[in-house]
Amino acid sequence: MPASSVISVIDDDASVRVATNNLLRSRGYVVYTFASAEEFLLSPHFNQTSCVIADVQMSAMSGLELLAEMHAKGHDPPFIFITAFPDENLRARAMKAGAICFLAKPFAVHNLIKCLDIALESRRSKTEM
Repeated sequence: MPASSVISVIDDDASVRVATNNLLRSRGYVVYTFASAEEFLLSPHFNQTSCVIADVQMSAMSGLELLAEMHAKGHDPPFIFITAFPDENLRARAMKAGAICFLAKPFAVHNLIKCLDIALESRRSKTEM
């Protein structure tokens, strides 16, 4: 059910935002992209987001800080973290914080889609409870 799923892509790398946006739109998702966590938090799409795909390491606010901020605001969409600097300790922290997936850049398209399917299914399961 991609059409009703709003995916927010947050990455300070414009090429990653464009590529991810094009991929997900081609699969029928509604996609919004943001260059920073702060830009996303201030956007009107914050409350509509079905899933967040965020870079872990961004300049002002990290992906992990964004996840904590969203939880503090009472929002709990599934998170998929992506990073150019995969580190097992960082991965463990992200998963403990509630991430659905942790992907190293460059990631395979099928891995991102698989993570997105898992994330959206987990969101549907929560809303059906």
